Amino acid sequence: IIAAHGYLYCTPHSHLNIWYTCFLYPLYCSLVDLVLLVCVFKKSLLLCSIFEYVCVFSLTLPEKGDFLALDLGGTNFRVLLVKVSDNGKQKVEMENQIYAIPEELMRGSGEELFDHIAECLANFMEKLGIKNQKLPLGFTFSFPCQQTKLDESILVSWTKGFKSHGVEGRDVVSLLRKAIIKRGDFDIDIVSVINDTVGTMMTCGYDDHHCEIGLIVGTGTNACYMEEMRHLELVEGDEGRMCVNMEWGAFGDDGALDDLRTDFDQEIDAGSLNPGKQLFEKMISGMYMGELVRLILVKMAKEDMVFQGHITPDLVTNGQLQTSFVSAIENDKDKEGLVSTEKMLRGLGLDPSVEDCVATRRVCQVVSTRAAHLCAATLAAVLRQIRDNKAAERLRTTIGVDGSVYKYHPQFARRLHKMVRRLVPDCDVRFLRSEDGSGKGAAMVTAVAFRLAIQHAERQRILDALRLNQEQLLDVKRRMGEEMNRGLAKESHDQATVKMLPTFVRSMPDGTESGEFLALDLGGTNFRVLLVRVRRGKRRSVEMHNKIYSIPQEAMQGTGEELFDHIVHCIADFLEYMGMKGASLPLGFTFSFPCHQSKLDQGILLKWTKGFKATGCEGEDVVTLLKDAIYRREEFDLDVVAVVNDTVGTMMTCGYEDPLCEVGLIVGTGTNVCYMEEMQNMELLDGSEGKMCVNMEWGAFGDHGELDDFSTDFDKAVDEHSANPGKQTYEKMISGMYLGEIVRNVLLEFTTKGLLFRGKLSERLKTRGIFETKFLSQIESDRLALRQVRSILQHLGLTSSTCDDSILVKEVCSVVACRAAQLCGAGLAAVVDKIRQNRNLPELKITVGVDGTLYKLHPHFSNFMHETVSDLAPQCKVTFIQSEDGSGKGAALITAVACRIRDAGQR
Repeated sequence: IIAAHGYLYCTPHSHLNIWYTCFLYPLYCSLVDLVLLVCVFKKSLLLCSIFEYVCVFSLTLPEKGDFLALDLGGTNFRVLLVKVSDNGKQKVEMENQIYAIPEELMRGSGEELFDHIAECLANFMEKLGIKNQKLPLGFTFSFPCQQTKLDESILVSWTKGFKSHGVEGRDVVSLLRKAIIKRGDFDIDIVSVINDTVGTMMTCGYDDHHCEIGLIVGTGTNACYMEEMRHLELVEGDEGRMCVNMEWGAFGDDGALDDLRTDFDQEIDAGSLNPGKQLFEKMISGMYMGELVRLILVKMAKEDMVFQGHITPDLVTNGQLQTSFVSAIENDKDKEGLVSTEKMLRGLGLDPSVEDCVATRRVCQVVSTRAAHLCAATLAAVLRQIRDNKAAERLRTTIGVDGSVYKYHPQFARRLHKMVRRLVPDCDVRFLRSEDGSGKGAAMVTAVAFRLAIQHAERQRILDALRLNQEQLLDVKRRMGEEMNRGLAKESHDQATVKMLPTFVRSMPDGTESGEFLALDLGGTNFRVLLVRVRRGKRRSVEMHNKIYSIPQEAMQGTGEELFDHIVHCIADFLEYMGMKGASLPLGFTFSFPCHQSKLDQGILLKWTKGFKATGCEGEDVVTLLKDAIYRREEFDLDVVAVVNDTVGTMMTCGYEDPLCEVGLIVGTGTNVCYMEEMQNMELLDGSEGKMCVNMEWGAFGDHGELDDFSTDFDKAVDEHSANPGKQTYEKMISGMYLGEIVRNVLLEFTTKGLLFRGKLSERLKTRGIFETKFLSQIESDRLALRQVRSILQHLGLTSSTCDDSILVKEVCSVVACRAAQLCGAGLAAVVDKIRQNRNLPELKITVGVDGTLYKLHPHFSNFMHETVSDLAPQCKVTFIQSEDGSGKGAALITAVACRIRDAGQR
């Protein structure tokens, strides 16, 4: 059995070797043990039960500048100045100094520890004459930490003999900043904090781009590797990779290593500063290797196997046998190793024989071999994980390695390499020693992070122009209120941007309406023809049949005669479809463009919006244009009873269900509002009794500069290239027709400044109108993974976009949509507050009927808008209900009400 393990070799003292090997058998790990361990550890990888996450950025882009690095992970720490130059070929130069951490600081207060670190940092900077410079610093902090961002790291638990109190559970970056501020004689910008394994991987990765694993085997042990983002459920995003700091020293704390732990391991754990924790580290790392050898020798001496049973005080004293002694004892040359063994044993007060020296050396070999093989098994699990992630038959990769045990133990590295290749023969692994430690890697991460921080600040500066605070929104509300009053007043109406047009709708449905009515709903590139049957009494209901027709671009921008002939053709098709060819019915016409009305069945078009440009219509009565087209058709006749705006139709539709509904809002391709205004405030009309619905046409708010304070360069670009420059300013900042174009302009700005898509523009992204507003709704969907966001970007020709690009695009969409919703909410707050003031009420309860694709389909628009109304009009309790049947039903209901009133007047 012993021979099968491959540990036994022939020496002049083979009989002793066999005896000692039998004694040390529990410390042997068979190949079966190691294979099982690979499986157990890989399962832990999949469960991610013991790992922390650290974001690491690509080093493919050239960095340059001077950076500080602080490397803390043991009894000594290093301060480095790293100079990165980019003169065609990137070059890294380093200066560093090592400082000691006294024992009393390692186990004293955290404040004293970080004060000492700050003092050493100041000393280093003063020596180099850079104390007056504020340089970015990367902090390598090689202890188990929880990170949620690159410049914050919460210490989970001390290891490696540290016990400074008041640090665990706190952010070490904040503690270091506090110590620096307390000194007051220098300042630095702490950009990143990483683990030494990450620093090692980055250091080696600078020279070998295949490096995707970092390993430390020194005072402590740990590893990191590049994991696929799709496997990291705790982190947003599923594209690309992220470095996982495994903190594998804690492997086994849950009992996974119980079968392999010996009595010696348990004794070491019981006497440690952190019993029950870091069990894997206590079986591998340099801090415990010498102590493990000492405990074994004590046990052997007690059983009279070595030193003739003699035990000295030094032999039973913790820490007297250091791991460096183990390295010296296992020297490649037998004689030198035995000489070192004898010297070490005599230093412990022993008088060893040759057999004692051989036995001691054998113990060292068994302990260090076990450590190397355990490390190999966990590394093999990581290699399998990476190979499986890549779905590769054979993996070629590099492991960056650092640590005193790996570097200075004469046999550890060779045994580790050999066992790794035996456990994963399908992986071609190169082990690359980090000659510069982890400090260089920390500086490189800092260099990239510093550049990214500058880019992030620039992106936020650009986006801040699109962010509105409450003071600004209150200002928008106030200005909207002023324009509403100007639109209502006779003297200022002509100059007002918010026209406050009378609709001549003065009554809501009362339930007595009945009959069949046609409705025509025209407000965008599609329009609907409806047949609405209204029943009264106990069977009070509204039954609808409708058909949607498209309007070709040539009709939208041709002549008015062509446009209305197309509309009448569609009406004729609908009547035939319904089996009512030639029927003559009352018709309500929802016409969602700015109109002046002097009566209910007349609407003078003031101006086209929403991309319409048909000639010969502005200044004309659209009811007359429709009737003329019907006359030209000579197939049927219709009684056009009412022409209304889509907002009025929406209000009537919702008012049929909720008597408190007195406001209609549309937020779709365009945007508008109507509400019930007191007749006494409507100076354009005679009479002061009762109320009338006012069509605000608020999309033109800002056309005289009222919104210049809030308009950005992106808004100006959208307006400049629109079909109606200088008009519908408010609508262009809110409605679905323009939001996608605002986003596209922001993305163009980001990309030309190198802040997005690696600075590479696609031809499709340069195309106006290519970024449809529906993309905003899709991208901001909480259910949409970043992978799907990326597919939208690929549709825009951005085939090389990254996960980070997707996150940034999502942020831009969110900011633009949020501003639109807040602006809309500010305007609506002015409306409901005016209704409350009209009625001299301390509190108003009112319902707003809403329609429009942006409000209905965008995942967050409605919530943002509701919150804004609530914040800006706290004395109004506003309920929002969606118009499920569109504004066409409302037009039919208005027609039904008008017919009821007309019939009553005739009687």
